[in-house]
Amino acid sequence: MICLSGLIFFVIGVYADPVIVMDVRGTKLKPGATIDGDKPLILGEGERITLIRTDGVTVTLRGPFDGVPISKKSLTNDPKQALSALVATRDARTNSVGSIRAAGDAKELPSPWLIDVTRPGVRCLPEGDRPIFWRPDSTNEVQLTVTPLDRSYKIDSVWRSQSAAVFFPELTLPGENIYFKVNYDQQEFSIQVIQIPKTIPQDLVLSAWLLEKGCVQQADALIVQLREKYEIK
Repeated sequence: MICLSGLIFFVIGVYADPVIVMDVRGTKLKPGATIDGDKPLILGEGERITLIRTDGVTVTLRGPFDGVPISKKSLTNDPKQALSALVATRDARTNSVGSIRAAGDAKELPSPWLIDVTRPGVRCLPEGDRPIFWRPDSTNEVQLTVTPLDRSYKIDSVWRSQSAAVFFPELTLPGENIYFKVNYDQQEFSIQVIQIPKTIPQDLVLSAWLLEKGCVQQADALIVQLREKYEIK
């Protein structure tokens, strides 16, 4: 009986496919939480949840709903195949959605976690990290001003030439979602910074998370790293 119970536990443990909660509305689940993808999920009227599977596939469910949250039929354990599917999803979105397409035309980041302050839009940052600002062209010295929406502080600095990245210790992110007003070289626009929960796994899930949040420029930089990791041309 002991051996049989252990075998049953092992089989169930292998079969279970955890999924990551990305976005919710009207439920007690929190972004970054992990749930069992094999167990039924119940959503009431008006409730909504977006989930990411381990291979980067996402699904959004709206209540009323009562069933298995995300199918395992097409689940792949091949990272190369999963990454190719994720890139195809990325290309389809950037070709069909105007605002995301504009983000897809941004300059290539040397690292996924640099914050491009030369254009408006959404940026993603791992929870607990401080923003490192970046610009694609560091030829000239320019004036940079950064102010959060609540105007709790103001950063006014000269961005010296030949410096592509800059870090300000006094810059803080008090919440999961914060807006900055940025004035870069006399061009003013808004940047929204979304913090990524520490519980989000790396690689495919994180790439899918970035794409879903609209951080396409950063997702592209992470996908470049994954291509190198899995030796995909």
